Amino acid sequence: MAVGYALEMPPVAILDVDGTLVETNYHHAIAWYRAFTQHGVELPVWRIHRAIGMGGDQMVKALAGDDVEAEKGDDIRTAEKALYLAMIHEVRPLPDARKLIEKLKERGHTVVLASSAKQDEIDHYLDLLDARELADDWTSSADVEQTKPEPDLVKAAQEKAGGGEAVMIGDSVWDVEAAKRAGIPTIAVRTGGFGHDELVEAGATNVFESIDDLLEHLEDTPLKG
Repeated sequence: MAVGYALEMPPVAILDVDGTLVETNYHHAIAWYRAFTQHGVELPVWRIHRAIGMGGDQMVKALAGDDVEAEKGDDIRTAEKALYLAMIHEVRPLPDARKLIEKLKERGHTVVLASSAKQDEIDHYLDLLDARELADDWTSSADVEQTKPEPDLVKAAQEKAGGGEAVMIGDSVWDVEAAKRAGIPTIAVRTGGFGHDELVEAGATNVFESIDDLLEHLEDTPLKG
């Protein structure tokens, strides 16, 4: 069931990828846990999960402090990437993820897939979703200087859509915060493991339990293309 205020969607739909379209949040949490551990930093997995959705350039400092970032940040990020890529074959699209893109396109929206992951990861997700000919465009780490919660990614996706009014569809408080800093609203789904209340508190305009729940709302609500 949708919770929040009715939202007439703008013409540009920016879709977060990790955690929203493909189920990667917990794989990343485990990869970060192992990467920190390899470098002598012990953190509980639940704390790491709370930071998933934040960019890797932000996470080490946020979770372990300035000293660890200065001394080991790059090494931890390098380890995390290798550890995650060793599990990427386990990643699956979330149910109805491609259908969401299809429905948005049918309704006349410009759809940009937003991710700050490296190009090889984005290529993998595009293939999983069979979205290369469906989405209008997508982003990668090459398109941003700073990752979420900074607004660079959202702004880059908006530019790839040609500008204009936009809405973010994402799964984490970091998606909501980045979109808010870029001046656009967010529709949130709970597929990343974040709670309803924290997504609302972060500023999400609507919160849905799943993509299927969101699709039910799309079917019942006239949207402007």
